[in-house]
Amino acid sequence: MSFLARCAELARLLWRWLRAPFWAGLGFIVAFIVPYALYLDTQVRERFDDLSWETPTRIYARPLELVPGMPLDAATLKTELEAARYDEITGARAPGSFMHDGDRFVISRRAFASLDGLEKARRVEVVLVRSRVYTVKDIDSGKALERVRLDPARIATLYGAEQEERRVAKLGQMPPLLVSGLQAVEDRNFKHHHGVDFVAILRASWANLVAGHVVQGGSTLTQQLVKNLFLDRGQNFLRKGNEALIALLIEARYDKHRILEAYVNEIFLGQQGGQAVHGFAAASEFYFGRELGTLRAPDVALLVGLVQGPSYYDPRRAPERALARRNLVLQQFFDTGLIDADELARAKAAPLGISETPGLPRNRFPAFLDLVRAQLKRDYDDAALRGAGLSVLTTLVPSTQLAAEKALRDSLAALGKKQDETQAALVVTGAHDGEVQAVIGDRAPDQPGFNRALDARRPIGSLVKPFVFLAALAQPQRYSLASIVEDAPVSLPQPNGKNWMPQNADKTAHGRVALVDVLTYSWNLSTVRLGMLVGVDRVRALIASFGFGREINPNPSLLLGALDLSPLEVAQLYQYFAADGHALPVVAVRGVLDRDGKPLRRYGSKPGAGDYVEAARLVTYAMQQVNLRGTARAVGAGPLAGLNSAGKTGTSDDSRDSWYAGFSADHLAVVWVGRDDNKPTGLVGATGALKVWMALFDAVPTRPLDLNLSQGIELAWVNPETGQRTESGCPGARQLPFLAGYVPEQEQGCTMERLREWFGGEAQQ
Repeated sequence: MSFLARCAELARLLWRWLRAPFWAGLGFIVAFIVPYALYLDTQVRERFDDLSWETPTRIYARPLELVPGMPLDAATLKTELEAARYDEITGARAPGSFMHDGDRFVISRRAFASLDGLEKARRVEVVLVRSRVYTVKDIDSGKALERVRLDPARIATLYGAEQEERRVAKLGQMPPLLVSGLQAVEDRNFKHHHGVDFVAILRASWANLVAGHVVQGGSTLTQQLVKNLFLDRGQNFLRKGNEALIALLIEARYDKHRILEAYVNEIFLGQQGGQAVHGFAAASEFYFGRELGTLRAPDVALLVGLVQGPSYYDPRRAPERALARRNLVLQQFFDTGLIDADELARAKAAPLGISETPGLPRNRFPAFLDLVRAQLKRDYDDAALRGAGLSVLTTLVPSTQLAAEKALRDSLAALGKKQDETQAALVVTGAHDGEVQAVIGDRAPDQPGFNRALDARRPIGSLVKPFVFLAALAQPQRYSLASIVEDAPVSLPQPNGKNWMPQNADKTAHGRVALVDVLTYSWNLSTVRLGMLVGVDRVRALIASFGFGREINPNPSLLLGALDLSPLEVAQLYQYFAADGHALPVVAVRGVLDRDGKPLRRYGSKPGAGDYVEAARLVTYAMQQVNLRGTARAVGAGPLAGLNSAGKTGTSDDSRDSWYAGFSADHLAVVWVGRDDNKPTGLVGATGALKVWMALFDAVPTRPLDLNLSQGIELAWVNPETGQRTESGCPGARQLPFLAGYVPEQEQGCTMERLREWFGGEAQQ
């Protein structure tokens, strides 16, 4: 029998023995494997056809706008840059870096999305002189700039249910070295295999066998993607079979570009507490605090090296291990021709370059974030914000917020241990735009929970008095700052049959006094008499016009501050004076961008018509006297005197609440100090809240208040005892502002009695 015949006979014998198992196996495949594969194929299509990720919503501070002439010192600018995670590096050539020599700064700005569109990366020089911006120059062109905006600090992140930190990026947005290097290290045959690389599996198995431990992996990038998208971390055969089968299905249905783009956005690369870091774009920010496009070869190598074990090679916990892994990846870049020998040497010599703190900032301004949520509530519920991938652009100024926290902390500590139970709240806004720059709701500023700045409504005491005066001075035919009112005992019947008998703080009645002095020294008796003449209803209606949405106390006690407001609501009231007599709502959000950086919503506010601008200026003038020689005279007696600021102290009954509201040309700040249990603190406005305000304004660059007394206002010399116009040379004569056309009548020269007193006093001296 020939050789071929013997082979055919052997094949028939084998088939006789194997045909039953063959048909059984084929039947098993048809009955089970094929339906299972079809089921997996359905799962793959559902997942990939609608492939999307829950991207966190990020909340940003306002971008720092540098304009020649604006107040700014080197310490504040450095605080702003550090808050935005700029690295201080010699040369400052990489976006997100700066260098400075005294008052000269070189800043390499990152590209960022704003409400006005994309702001490109640029390198600028900023020179400060005497705590002001002197020049701003584009370094590349050498041209002077009228203004430049720096990318804002990220202040909070609203995660979805999965607590995943992710920045979705297109493959074309990735550095070419990252895309090529990833394949060179993790899957060199990526462009040619069909999901499973059997040659790589055999090669890795042999390498691991020789080494005695795992030194290589045989999984393709597609298989690694399958692990992240579909499977748990188990290592059993069923799981490995599923992994291979799903990888084959993915490769059969989708092109390599789609698979690789999904991989670079999905791969797990680190952990910060409960926040998982997915994708290379998020990892770049997490480890380096920079955008992907700014990474150098050693940075890219570190990220690629982390794929094999983000925890094992964590550069913050195991820097030596991470450095060795990075250099191994760099060597592979060189071996595959991605970098040359010179770049390999430079990259291996470079330090890890990891930012000191993880680039996922914790939400450390909880009181401000409460306000942001409250103001977004009409357009987005909390669930819609979380994980939506939006960018919320707010008004927070990091340097102001941090200065406010320090001022509050230091001032309360200076009160001593007896005030350990004393709480505090603070709100800072832009004087002319109403933008909220800082909010503190607890003496421990980063402590979430009860937000006293928004939710603690307490009696405001004498802070109400400027509005009593505004209601009066809005009637110039009847009242001026020189008008005389009696500071004498008051007794008013109450609905319960008792009489209301307020007193001055010094328990003294001061007789006939000018209105400007009533506000300056915060005399209660004359304020009540003025308010009764003006009408309590008129004062109540004025305060109600600010839209607090609840009933305002209709009783005479309103005139001395029997009105419960939060610090934010007080800021809303005083914004009227800070904005030069224009009602202006306080706002914390400028706008919202979608996940592609395009504007979804813009938030702005229009100032009111300004019906009582001149009257408001007269009240502001009187509040300047408060800071110069009145209840807040500590401001005028110290280094802050040059600010010409205006403000008002406030104290509730039994010294339970200490208030101060004051403003310069650029900033308005409202401070409250008190106890949650409403017990007396022993502090009045000047000994509690005012100290916090002064510490804040000592640290924040701001311009002096230049009160406009040129339009609609006339200055005239008056006799403060009669309220009539007099000569500047008369004894005791004072120059006061009046609404134009309402200067008091001229009295008949200086009275003989006053002249006699004057000259008698001179003779005695």
